[in-house]
Amino acid sequence: MNTLTSLYRETVGSDPTRIEGLASSGSNRRYYRLCGERNLVGVLGTSREENIAFIELSRHFGQRGLPVPEVVAVSDDEMAYLQSDLGDTMLFDAIEKGRLTRAFSAEEKELLARTIRMLPDVQFNGAVGLDFSKCYPLPQFDTRTVMWDLNYFKYCFLKATGLEFSEDRLEDDFQAMAEVLMRSMSSTFMYRDFQSRNVMLRDGNPYFIDYQGGRKGPYFYDVASFLWQAKANFPESLRRELIGEYIDSLRRYVPVDEVYFMEQLRHFVLFRTLQVLGAYGFRGYFEKKPHFMQSVPFAVANLRELLEKPFAEYPYLTQVLRNLCDMKQFSAEAGKRALTVKVMSFAYKTGIPADESGNGGGFVFDCRAVNNPGKYERYKPFTGLDQPVIKFLEDDGEITAFLENCYNLVDASVARYVERGFTNLMVCFGCTGGRHRSVYSAQHMAEHINKKFGVKVELIHREQQIEQTLAARN
Repeated sequence: MNTLTSLYRETVGSDPTRIEGLASSGSNRRYYRLCGERNLVGVLGTSREENIAFIELSRHFGQRGLPVPEVVAVSDDEMAYLQSDLGDTMLFDAIEKGRLTRAFSAEEKELLARTIRMLPDVQFNGAVGLDFSKCYPLPQFDTRTVMWDLNYFKYCFLKATGLEFSEDRLEDDFQAMAEVLMRSMSSTFMYRDFQSRNVMLRDGNPYFIDYQGGRKGPYFYDVASFLWQAKANFPESLRRELIGEYIDSLRRYVPVDEVYFMEQLRHFVLFRTLQVLGAYGFRGYFEKKPHFMQSVPFAVANLRELLEKPFAEYPYLTQVLRNLCDMKQFSAEAGKRALTVKVMSFAYKTGIPADESGNGGGFVFDCRAVNNPGKYERYKPFTGLDQPVIKFLEDDGEITAFLENCYNLVDASVARYVERGFTNLMVCFGCTGGRHRSVYSAQHMAEHINKKFGVKVELIHREQQIEQTLAARN
């Protein structure tokens, strides 16, 4: 601390009036805000080489006109330095409401879009004239570093879960992944930890920090790092929008084949997800820092979503990861956030069903405008589950058009509920006696939702006292 005070005095000409400790996240570096005639951030590092990397990269990026903190003073032993104070507002905090609800406002989306549009400037403009030998711990992304990160995942996370697997077969797929990733090698700056916690907002403008682990490498990695950051909790629709913003900006530097870009990006998303799980495992299982384990369910959710389309290049790894996602400690957590749709048929004369989830309802569709088979004596003994009634309704045709409109409304909500992580939706169909039209409609709606979205559906025909569960499909 005396070193930082001395640096401040030499730089500003007076002692700081107040020194505040700042959060250091997962880093071993310690950060302080030194307040006085000029507010500066002081850093006490544990690695001289890492400090030098940040100092040199900051100076270079500043000369290239990139928005990064200015390093204003460095100690003689290069173990401490002062940098400009960018304030306290992280992009991660500025998008908090969106992260928690998965419903991002126009302002939050614009902040994210503005940030990712600037990424190619860092990657391409930042690489111009850069001495990559100053990067720490290595000057470039290569096969060896890929294998380090994959084995980091294997030893610090996968083994710690207790899941059994063949190391030999897994290593074969790791090698295959390294080959796929290395075909995207480029002479650009790979930020490596480009995520919303490492973007500061000053006067509403993004500034970049914590790039000292960067090196020469493929630009796909940073897109994966930013958009699949575990706790950012971006819905897929927003990811697609932001990828479009990035590609538009990227085209200022290189031509882009969007089909190839998206396919190659998937591999980097998988790689980055495994790398961060390794980091969470090391920090959580071994260093006993519980807050890192809080991010694991989000990363596993990303992994589960990614594996919906298998990776033909790594069949054994794909199977191991699916087994990982199915482990009780992860599947149980996913189940807490999984959507369950309750579909009910009822008779209006006994009242609209109450919503026991406490979420305030959903949809109630009135089937009474549809031609009623119950007015004919021969159909009275049957329900909407029986073939004579089914044939009557479908031959008549009104129920088909009615349900198509219902599907359109409910499908839109189910898709949005799944994307936002909501857990309950209720869909009810009522008719006069709750026996024919409502039963037919509820049965078909339940089967339609389960088939199309794979979510769990609880089907209840209230007046018949029939209950059925359509299980969620992976």
